[in-house]
Amino acid sequence: QVQLVESGGGLVQAGGSLRLSCAASGSPFRINTMGWYRQALGKQRELVARITSGGSTNYADSVKGRFTISRDNAKNTVYLQMNSLKPEDTAVYYCNADLIVVVTTILRDVWGQGTRVTVSS
Repeated sequence: QVQLVESGGGLVQAGGSLRLSCAASGSPFRINTMGWYRQALGKQRELVARITSGGSTNYADSVKGRFTISRDNAKNTVYLQMNSLKPEDTAVYYCNADLIVVVTTILRDVWGQGTRVTVSS
């Protein structure tokens, strides 16, 4: 069974950096677009950044110039480098894959369990 497992969250001061990782277990054959979303307390989940299998990226306006998404297709892993963090970046960050092919099975809209990021002022 394929799962997305996030790591790298934690507590950091404003202006600091964190790097999130999300690895797909279960030896998937192919993963299409992967992305990072976040949900702050009392707010809806929102897109932070996503990257296609070919490397095309897009970002939320609030993180442009501060966050960088990347992926290693050989390792089935996506990363989110977060710099110049602000208190408003505090949220639970979720990894997502829109489509995963595992042998003869196609999984759609797969989510990780989330990793918490807290930015103190």
